[in-house]
Parts: sequence; C-alpha cells; structure tokens
Amino acid sequence: MRLDYKRLEKETGHEAGRALLAGLWQQETGRPLPPISKTDRGKPFFAGESYHFSISHTPRHAFCCLHNANVGLDAEEMDRIPDPRLGERFLSPAERQRVAAAEAPRDALLRLWVLKEAYAKYTGKGLGDFLKNTDFCPNDPRIQEIDGCYVAIITE
Repeated sequence: MRLDYKRLEKETGHEAGRALLAGLWQQETGRPLPPISKTDRGKPFFAGESYHFSISHTPRHAFCCLHNANVGLDAEEMDRIPDPRLGERFLSPAERQRVAAAEAPRDALLRLWVLKEAYAKYTGKGLGDFLKNTDFCPNDPRIQEIDGCYVAIITE
C-alpha cells in the first residue's frame, strides 16, 4: 500500500489529490494514470486494473492511498471542531458512549468520524444510516496522525 499527502498551496484539494494519485500510480506501475470510472453510487475506480485508490482532502491537506485491494481513506484536521449532531446522526450507541466517556470528547468524535468516512469509502455506500451499525473505537490502530491530521485507512 502506498500513501502520500501534501499541504495545499494554490491548487484545490481535488487537484492535489488527483496529482498525488498520478504520482503514486506512476511510481507503482511506471504507466500513465488510466481513466477513472465510477460505480452507480459514485465510488471511483480503475476499470480493468487490479489497483484501488482513495483520496481525501481537508482545508489544508490532500491525501491519497493506492493499494492492490479495496481501500477507503479519510482525513480531518486535528483542530477541526465537529458539529455535535455528527455523533447523533452517525454514531452507534456504543460509539456515543465512548465519546461521552473520553478524556477529550472532541478528539474522540473526530477519530471516529475519520474511521466512519474511510469505511463509507471502502464499502462504496457513501454516508448513510448504515454507519450507525458500526462499532469503532477512537483508539483504533488504523488511525494515524500525519501533519496535524487524523488519517484513517480501511482495507481488506
């Protein structure tokens, strides 16, 4: 699995993410980036290729992961102040209890949120009520801290 990121300067997160993907693809395969297709639900993929990718961007960063198995990636700035309704709408009862009991509830909510978004990208289902059926922990080892961001990667 290859992961790369960059701080945004003049480009948008979308532009930077696409450039990161092209760079990772070139490093991995030595070929130009193939066309990107989308599933019916909007998940991007390479048709006819054995590689999968996921891109995420924040107001200040872009991240990209390229893998030979299905993958979902999400990132959030660690200083982001999340809307508390996020927890009400997307967390399971057990996850809400973990946030309430956490030493730093805002951080716990952000960490759970990056896992949920990475999972939504991994499944290709997008954001929806099914996310209330997950049971993630804020200290999940799939969460990394990279350059002031929480970054979660879920893969097979």
